[in-house]
Amino acid sequence: MAIKRYCVISGTLFTAVALVHLLRILYSLSVQVDGTAIPMAASWIGAIVTGSLAAWAFRNAYVSGVA
Repeated sequence: MAIKRYCVISGTLFTAVALVHLLRILYSLSVQVDGTAIPMAASWIGAIVTGSLAAWAFRNAYVSGVA
């Protein structure tokens, strides 16, 4: 049961991060870290990676027990 809970929590957090990346893309928000502009491609990669990790976590939660 602990593994399933961990996967659901991880999937939820990864989904939230993916949504933040998608919102940045949708609204064309600029991000600067220490005066350096972060390119929009970073959010595309971030959305794909975190979205994939979220899907993987939810799939593992489903497989590890009764969903």
